[in-house]
Amino acid sequence: MRAVTIPDFGGPEVLTAADVPVPRPGPGEVAVDVAYAGVTFADIMFRQGLAQVPLPFIPGIEVAGHIRELGNGATGLRVGQPVVALTTVAGGGYAELVVVDARLVAPVPEGFSLDVAAGIPVNTTTAVMALGTVAHLAGGESVLVHAAAGGVGGQLGQVARLRGARRVVGTVGRIDKVPEAMKHGFHDVVVRDDLTETGFDVVVDSIGGPTRRASLDATGAGGRLVLLGNASGAPDVAVGTNDLFATSRSVLGYSLGRLSDTHPDTVGAALRDAVGAVTSGDVQVALAAVLPLTDAGEAHRRIGSGASTGKFVLQVA
Repeated sequence: MRAVTIPDFGGPEVLTAADVPVPRPGPGEVAVDVAYAGVTFADIMFRQGLAQVPLPFIPGIEVAGHIRELGNGATGLRVGQPVVALTTVAGGGYAELVVVDARLVAPVPEGFSLDVAAGIPVNTTTAVMALGTVAHLAGGESVLVHAAAGGVGGQLGQVARLRGARRVVGTVGRIDKVPEAMKHGFHDVVVRDDLTETGFDVVVDSIGGPTRRASLDATGAGGRLVLLGNASGAPDVAVGTNDLFATSRSVLGYSLGRLSDTHPDTVGAALRDAVGAVTSGDVQVALAAVLPLTDAGEAHRRIGSGASTGKFVLQVA
């Protein structure tokens, strides 16, 4: 079958089209004919060698398509059914067929656009879990989201509003990204370096470095700082535990890949909630571009530039 692989670590140019064996589902797994694969920052980390993966490696941790085959014990799904899936444990989404744990698969209503659906599994599920499972955001609380114009940031803004937040503020790295971010449910969006507001109940930081320290400073008493990543690649930021108890603040980590491996039932439930939020129209997925699978390198270049907004999706079939 056709796939795009990482034969060696490096820049976008290392992504290579290849013919690879067709996988078969084992017990509790399903095989999905991939129509579209979402492109994520995790894929870039795989390509750069920042995550431990065997080479050659097929990236892609979210897909939309139709079920081809059910493994023994895979229940609640049927062959031919339109679905989305999280392939966060083993990758494989940049291919015509992927095998995935059935618990990380969610049905999609017939007729719903699968290119849009491919943008749900990582970003919308992350927003649902980060604000719900991790931060326990309650109605009437305030939220600060960094990288508000990005794929995850835009979902966080909308899910925060959906959960009843009274004030949702976003930050962006450049002023030209403010109008795009404002489309995603934020009450206000500011350039990150210009942020002065503090006292937020929930702060979500995927950037790290100086932004991590600023995020903690913006977290109010009783507040929760949720860490989604370290996109800046900056060195770790130390947080004093004595300071946390003295100010009654919490720092919480979240890794979709790790939880998919250790708590697939919990992640699967959040994935189904995410699908429901998008297919009902409560949350919108903004597509930056739909590119052919062979242009995966171009999608990586655009995301890596830091200038893009919205979700990139690869058309596989």
